[in-house]
Amino acid sequence: MAVVISAARLLLPIRHSRLLLSTCPPAPFAVSAANTSSESGHAFLAPKFITSFDQKQHHRLRAFATMASQAKEIPANNPGLNDKPDEATKGYFLQQTMLRVKDPKISLDFYSRVLGMKLLKRLDFPDMKFSLYFMGYEDTDAAPADSAERTVWTFQKVVIELTHNWGTESDPDFKGYHNGNSEPRGFGHFGITVDDTYKACERFAKLGVEFVKKPDDGMCPFWF
Repeated sequence: MAVVISAARLLLPIRHSRLLLSTCPPAPFAVSAANTSSESGHAFLAPKFITSFDQKQHHRLRAFATMASQAKEIPANNPGLNDKPDEATKGYFLQQTMLRVKDPKISLDFYSRVLGMKLLKRLDFPDMKFSLYFMGYEDTDAAPADSAERTVWTFQKVVIELTHNWGTESDPDFKGYHNGNSEPRGFGHFGITVDDTYKACERFAKLGVEFVKKPDDGMCPFWF
């Protein structure tokens, strides 16, 4: 899994303390980090939708697009694609993705202190011994005071759900969860938009984030 950081978008893999940064100007920059679930718990990134761009960001995204082949979005080029969704799916939207974490203390610190997310809602299930943490970029001052209504409010936002199975943080035999960074690979990354890639990375460094690869290091045909 990766997290990408760029003036137009940011991609970071799921390790909370290490970032692999690979860039190919003038296109958007990418950041990738490996997960250390067996050491310190997961740090996963959630998507932050792009709402506006300055001219530089716009040009970077266009440059990024030109590196790919010509547009091939039509169904004829994509076997299996249905370009006319069933009316029954009208109103569907991507609301959350769930990732399991070893130690919520470490993961919450990464998402809140490093990435600036807020805890929209926490749900504990004592009988089943697990907790859910819903993280996102919403204004929690606007959240309802009533606990049940706040849950309803949370499920109307785009969030990342961190699932903690109690006891994994202190279990010496717990090896962690597969993060997609090693074989067999699968899940890739979340994308987060930042104003300035370099400034963001400077801040990460000051916060103790260990970079596997810094901006402009190495060669890359892609940014993941």
